[in-house]
Amino acid sequence: MRRHNLWIAIIAATATLGTTAAQADFIDDSNVQLKFKNFYLERNYDNESEKNYGNWTQAVTLDAKSGYHDIGGGVQVGADLLAQYAVGLKSPDNVNDIHMPYSNKDKKTERDNAKLGATLKVKVSETELKVGDLLPMSPVLFFDPSRQLLTTYSGAWLESKDIKDTKLTLAYIDGINARYDNQYQDLTLFPQNDFAKAEAAGLSTDDGMYIVGIDHQFTPKIGGSYWYADVTNIYQQHYAAVNYKTTLAEKTKLDTHVRYFDNSESGDKLYGNIDNQAVSAGAKINNGMHTVQLGYQQMFGDMGGAGMFPTLGGWVPQPYLDNWSVASFIRKDERSWSLGYTYNFADAGVPGLTATVRHFRGDNIHGLKDKAGNAIAEGKENENNVIVNYVVPEGKLKGLGFNYMFIDTNYNFGNDLQEYRVATTYTYKF
Repeated sequence: MRRHNLWIAIIAATATLGTTAAQADFIDDSNVQLKFKNFYLERNYDNESEKNYGNWTQAVTLDAKSGYHDIGGGVQVGADLLAQYAVGLKSPDNVNDIHMPYSNKDKKTERDNAKLGATLKVKVSETELKVGDLLPMSPVLFFDPSRQLLTTYSGAWLESKDIKDTKLTLAYIDGINARYDNQYQDLTLFPQNDFAKAEAAGLSTDDGMYIVGIDHQFTPKIGGSYWYADVTNIYQQHYAAVNYKTTLAEKTKLDTHVRYFDNSESGDKLYGNIDNQAVSAGAKINNGMHTVQLGYQQMFGDMGGAGMFPTLGGWVPQPYLDNWSVASFIRKDERSWSLGYTYNFADAGVPGLTATVRHFRGDNIHGLKDKAGNAIAEGKENENNVIVNYVVPEGKLKGLGFNYMFIDTNYNFGNDLQEYRVATTYTYKF
């Protein structure tokens, strides 16, 4: 669903602010960056019935954030602009890789993709309202940076830090512009990622998503959160969490948390009855250049029509689940754990270089069937990751980054796959 009027209004307002704030902090405190990303992804399936594919793209993003212009009465206003453009250097034939726009009519991937979003922002003291293009990072809604272009959302996001040690959030989301799309669409439930098909079948909601959140730091070491979201006529979600951070020794730090989700159907129940809970716990121990990460996650209850922990259509991630990854480990009754290790090579004379290995394993999955329609007694899956990151720390090429990721997933109910991702990034700051 296109929202031309919203964008026209926002861009017009942005231009107006830009011309009337010449003497204000609106310009002086602005932050303008030009970001370049060259990204290659290759996915290979062990099952010959699945089509392997690879894509290679180049993107440039203009990320401009203004300062604030005081209009009186303690009210400050500003505007942000996010312009993204990607062009395909290599695209798969007759395969929708959920990476760039795909034409079902022509059965081919579009050669390029462009997204333009603007955001108006109003600030009073420590309370800020943003309206327009949004990149939320919350327990109930998160943007997706895992491919070439970012998933963005349209709506209004109010965040207040006026109460000491507390952050309050109120939001309304009325559309999603998925990583592989170029326009805003109504919200659906994963795995219904074809928005046109979902709308035709009456499986999308144009009433949007309502969000309330509170985060509070009880002590310097203990914090807690509660969030609520209602994706109208699809699902409701409650989230509660507690985290604990402490220093165990001079160079040893501990960061732990426990998180709980409770999900149920909403309104017209477009995807059926949902009565699902998820518990996850994680711990991160850092000692100098070494970091060990542990995670446990378990699913309970009825998943509804999706058969998995509810997330929005459009491949929206849920990193607040400890074992979220390519396999995701979110199926009925599934219990999973993960173990990861990261080494920082700064002490080895290579500052800016880190390497991570991580293993995930899930079992106790119920409700699955094989290709012949026979019930699988217990579904199992596992995943291995190898991630290498390097960012040039100084000199003329400071900020130039390289990322390599290898992903290997294995299932007793699906098609095993191996995936390679290589990205080169550079940010120029004006």
